[in-house]
Amino acid sequence: MQMSDIVAATADIGATNQKQSATADARLAAIIDSSFDAIISKDLNSIVTSWNLAAERMFGYSAEEAIGRSIVMLIPDHLKSEEIEIISRVRAGERVASYETTRKRKDGALISVSLTVSPIKNANGEIVGASKIARDISAAKESERKIRLLMREVNHRVKNQFAVILSMVRETSKRSNDPHEFEELIRARIMALSRSHDLLVTSEWAGASLFDLIQEHLKPFGREEQILLSGPVLTLQSNAVQNLGMAFHELGTNSSKYGALGSEDGRIEVTWTIGSGTHDAGGSGEREFQLLWNETSAPRPDDRREETTRKGFGTVVLQRVAPQSLGGSAVLERSAGHLRWQLAAPLAAIIVPQPGTEPDDEARGFGI
Repeated sequence: MQMSDIVAATADIGATNQKQSATADARLAAIIDSSFDAIISKDLNSIVTSWNLAAERMFGYSAEEAIGRSIVMLIPDHLKSEEIEIISRVRAGERVASYETTRKRKDGALISVSLTVSPIKNANGEIVGASKIARDISAAKESERKIRLLMREVNHRVKNQFAVILSMVRETSKRSNDPHEFEELIRARIMALSRSHDLLVTSEWAGASLFDLIQEHLKPFGREEQILLSGPVLTLQSNAVQNLGMAFHELGTNSSKYGALGSEDGRIEVTWTIGSGTHDAGGSGEREFQLLWNETSAPRPDDRREETTRKGFGTVVLQRVAPQSLGGSAVLERSAGHLRWQLAAPLAAIIVPQPGTEPDDEARGFGI
């Protein structure tokens, strides 16, 4: 092979290598620009030397605005010392493993990021700068915050449930001398709490329909055709769900033993309305929730008993626990073949507010 051929071949190899190198560089640039993570390079003086599209989206600066400026522009004042430590470690050839911190956008907003920093070396193996990969983890941090809040809320609700159950045990034990009866009453009342809880869990604690709540608590007693529910469609707050749920359980239990749900000729009408507030002493125009349980049935021999013999835990719930927990008042009236329970409470303590909507009046039987 002549010398001219060798030179030509060498030139071809060099051109091929340059072409391959250019192709690799272009491919690398495309990968960096298409990355969802911010990829930034800087020199050992913390001056930005490259800035990809994800960095523009994350931090709000264009490449023209960022390149040539100090990376410190992204660091909140109270975290400035981080950059000194990072550059010190990069100079020593260390790779800064992924860690979570806070950075500042162009508009001043703070975002949570996960950072990884690696040294950049030149062809001679000398460290000349650093490559930084930043991932926005604000959404993950917000999820963690919500989970912590939820856990605290769950803890609070569980403690409340324990307090209610302890109160049930205490009050029921005062009024029961038979261990078997005591066990049955406690079991039934805890199951009633569970029904209310299930409705709240289904809605992710956003509330529950008043129709659904009444139906759920009266379903175990049967005789749906003897029950009429009438009133506006309302979504109850969690506190109202639990306390009204206890009240409906006690009313249903009493009715199955002594009233309408214990005979074929009985009838229960549960109606509720929204009106002007009787508890609005300050004249602020606060609206009021008013509910009436009106139960009629043929008189029974049991109705001749002294009323005091039937002042059990249910009466305590209806006259004191439920109304007081809702900031309202209640009246319970009994006579032969008739029971009437009327509750009035501020609407704000009952429903989940839904701005811009007005409840529509409806009437429907239990089984519909």
